[in-house]
Amino acid sequence: MRTAPLLPAVALALSTGCSEGSFNLFSIEDDIALGQQLRDEILLNPQDYPILDEGEHPDAYAYLYMMRDELLATGQVDHADEFEWELYIIDDAETLNAFAAPGGYIWIYTGILKYLSEDDYFAGVLGHELAHAAERHSTEQLSKVYGLSLMIELVLGDNPGLLTEVAAGLAQLSFSRKAEVEADSRSVEYLCETSWAADGTAGFFRQLQEEGGGEIPEFLSTHPSNESRVGDITAYANSLGCDTELSDDGTEWEDFIASLP
Repeated sequence: MRTAPLLPAVALALSTGCSEGSFNLFSIEDDIALGQQLRDEILLNPQDYPILDEGEHPDAYAYLYMMRDELLATGQVDHADEFEWELYIIDDAETLNAFAAPGGYIWIYTGILKYLSEDDYFAGVLGHELAHAAERHSTEQLSKVYGLSLMIELVLGDNPGLLTEVAAGLAQLSFSRKAEVEADSRSVEYLCETSWAADGTAGFFRQLQEEGGGEIPEFLSTHPSNESRVGDITAYANSLGCDTELSDDGTEWEDFIASLP
């Protein structure tokens, strides 16, 4: 992986210092390269990540890419034309999860797809994951974890295996509460420009509450309580004047779920 794109970021860091909360030592090119490396490692590990083949499940992937394209077409998603925005379905019906890597690589477990009763709810979850990539939360967090010394090592080439180590660390990365709340808010903004309910992510929490709750899925584990999240997301959607009525697209969602193994 080339390290040249890191030079401007390091120069900026040396001249301005690191402002807490939003400073990112990685370039856009680095986000894409790190995401590609994590993607390649996941694809080489089918035991832990049994990815559904797109050629064998074209209808399922076509539906997800339709949803992705509608969200990207809103003009609200940063780096919509720069990042890859590749989607992968992991065949694991027991896992209620989804996660995003830098550069717009997103993995979704069949468990969460089959759990959700409305396409609006999944649109909210997908918007949440798009936001993590678009707002570059992973490389922001890596910048805090590894710091400026790592970036200098990368530029000088003193540690050839460092980028591999950084990419591997993405799988264990946890987002801050601030990043999670930002992803919720951005998801509302994305969905506000679509036919789906703008508070779709809140609908996911409502479903958890109505069905007895249980553990919060890993990808939302740093959030406050379900009840608090529902209120905050819906209040933000209402403050923007967004539509929070369900899209009533139940048949297409049911057909999509039926296309999954």
